[in-house]
Amino acid sequence: MASTDPTPTTPGSGGPEPAATARHVIVVPPEVPMVSLLGTRDELLRVLERSFKRADVLVRGNEITVTGSAGEVALVERLVDQMTAVLRAGQPLSPDAVERSVAMLRAQAAGTGDDRPADVLTLNILSSRGRTIRPKTVNQKRYVDAIDEHTVVFGIGPAGTGKTYLAMAKAVQALQAKQVNRIVLTRPAVEAGERLGFLPGTLTDKIDPYLRPLYDALHDMLDPESIPRLMTAGTIEVAPLAYMRGRTLNDAFIILDEAQNTSPEQMKMFLTRLGFGSKVVVTGDVTQVDLPSGTESGLRVVQDILEGIEDVHFSRLTSTDVVRHRLVSEIVDAYGRWEDARPRDQRDQRPQRRNR
Repeated sequence: MASTDPTPTTPGSGGPEPAATARHVIVVPPEVPMVSLLGTRDELLRVLERSFKRADVLVRGNEITVTGSAGEVALVERLVDQMTAVLRAGQPLSPDAVERSVAMLRAQAAGTGDDRPADVLTLNILSSRGRTIRPKTVNQKRYVDAIDEHTVVFGIGPAGTGKTYLAMAKAVQALQAKQVNRIVLTRPAVEAGERLGFLPGTLTDKIDPYLRPLYDALHDMLDPESIPRLMTAGTIEVAPLAYMRGRTLNDAFIILDEAQNTSPEQMKMFLTRLGFGSKVVVTGDVTQVDLPSGTESGLRVVQDILEGIEDVHFSRLTSTDVVRHRLVSEIVDAYGRWEDARPRDQRDQRPQRRNR
């Protein structure tokens, strides 16, 4: 991609504009289709225009002329360059991807980030059944990178940030690459006492609702017909946390989901299952604790206990990493503000959530 040097402009007869005004002409390479860069019915162009209100964007053929404040013009040029890099890598662009790219570039400009949008959006973790799983935010990429680089990783963040889904994708990737011999997926059944007993069926039937999210993720990443065979062979195991006691798990990729609902004793029990050649990922949201009042969350405690230990990494995701409907991010922030405004002695007094 080529562009002109920034130069002051003097439009019409209105005299010279302030020195801060710049004009760039970005020439899009012919191998990059403009319809892919601008989107169907220019939907991506409209996202760009909304994101840069202090810059005017004019498209003619394969040239994009940007006029406005020097800082904004420079950011638009970098954005188009990154969008072109994503398309050259064979990845499609979406309005959400463009918005997240703008956020990454603004973070770079503010000195709070150094990740290139193209590096984030073209990192493929797993391709299955015609779709590719990849991180969509900087923190998600750092989380995925941490799983590659550390033996024990904690993914802590609100709902919708991809904590469990990305960990599951890395587990399937490791299994397919023969880096591990099996996948072990577990989560606590926090209502495993009286309420669970009223459910019909066998013990397996009773605990199935708690493990269903893990099964759903597996069906997104593997051929559904192969899952029963892999589970029968023990290559994939999905079980409640109580089943982990007394075991040593070698050559396995182990995921503990909903870890905020473990007690400190359960968390210690789980972490000490780690065997040779294994990797552990623990995911949870410390704002969504379902434990009985007065019971401390093992996920909260473990952050103080293990912080700073070599080969243990804590990845913290925020509402900006939510990849569900945009309202989810706003809901998470609203609840965070409400929680912060409550008296400190009331913050841990959460009502029990029933059937979800």
